[in-house]
Amino acid sequence: MASHVVQGRRVEMPVEVRDASMCLAAYLVRADAARAVLAYSGMDVTEVLPGKALCMLAFVRYRDSDLGSYDEFGVMFLVRPAGAGAPPRRGLLAGLKDLRGAGSGAFVHWLPVDQGFTLEAGRSIWGFPKELADVDLRLGSPYKRCVLRRDGRMVVDLLIRPGMPAAPAPLVGGSVPVPDAYTHLDGVTRRVSWAARARGIRWRPGGALVRLGNHPIAKELSELGLPRRALLTVTAEHVSMTFEEPRQA
Repeated sequence: MASHVVQGRRVEMPVEVRDASMCLAAYLVRADAARAVLAYSGMDVTEVLPGKALCMLAFVRYRDSDLGSYDEFGVMFLVRPAGAGAPPRRGLLAGLKDLRGAGSGAFVHWLPVDQGFTLEAGRSIWGFPKELADVDLRLGSPYKRCVLRRDGRMVVDLLIRPGMPAAPAPLVGGSVPVPDAYTHLDGVTRRVSWAARARGIRWRPGGALVRLGNHPIAKELSELGLPRRALLTVTAEHVSMTFEEPRQA
């Protein structure tokens, strides 16, 4: 079994998250702008609609995990898996054909956290682009909110209104199908397989209000077309996850 030493502490693989809360807002954004943001990685976005890519903003409270308790914010994009070949010709259903034929991945573009141990573990083990930031999560009210600040500057203020309970039928034993995660750090692209189980899932069309600050990441998000109406929002009260050893993509 693989293991890693982080700050003098051994981390056994796979890494387990036993309990977390998650909130996510998904947005249709300009595919050309998303490609410009991800140019450093060599990854290509999936055009879920002609000229449109999917950008996801998420915030998570990790209550119990092998990396400790911490809060996290993420900026991710739906991407074509490495080695997927040429995308299908343009057309209204091209994105659906691409998803069915090539599959998809979630590229993690930015992942600020509020604790140093998970920062070092995330970067050194998986290549997650973690940075220290002030991640202010407010999960105790019906509206879920994250106010993110970095270097004393406001990046994003994201408010999510939970929707209706999700029907349990699509779930098998509570498992949630998730695409592999992709990361790119220090010139290396990695692929990370992970699994999730969730309870208390709610979703709705729209349901998010986003306000951007003056940080460079906020400028990137504005160039993608945010703030705008979210395609959908998802919240989950209790999530457990397992992260496997990464492999080079």
